[in-house]
Amino acid sequence: MANTYTSLHYHLIFSTKNRTAYLNSKIEQRVWAYLGGVARKHKITAVQIGGCDDHIHVLVIAPPTIVLSQIAQYLKGDSSRWIHDTFPELHDFAWQEGYGAFTVSKSNLPSVIAYIQNQRAHHQNRSFQEEYLEFLTKHGVEYEERYLWG
Repeated sequence: MANTYTSLHYHLIFSTKNRTAYLNSKIEQRVWAYLGGVARKHKITAVQIGGCDDHIHVLVIAPPTIVLSQIAQYLKGDSSRWIHDTFPELHDFAWQEGYGAFTVSKSNLPSVIAYIQNQRAHHQNRSFQEEYLEFLTKHGVEYEERYLWG
């Protein structure tokens, strides 16, 4: 589209199903790298990927032609298949059904990148559930708690 200019940065957060601790330090770098490849394959730029045993944070830049739900579907679907193929011992692995997604201004990218890079240290003092609720509250997202953790 001529004369269309965008700067679309999304911070996606999603957990493993039932927050099972599948993403241990032995495999996490391979998973993060694979997710970066998934993004590239779909013309999305992965700026930073990280997480902990039971969840992931992905900061991406996306073209306006790819809707947010499609980005989540690409990341979760492609990586889930790869995890099953690559790590047969994780045959029960699955991502949660939904996700959280938040827009990020360009001026806030450095702080979000640092936040994602320090997930393991960050979660020594706080659970994923506490972190996720804080994100929802901070961004004014209405939710019903009974549907958050299913």
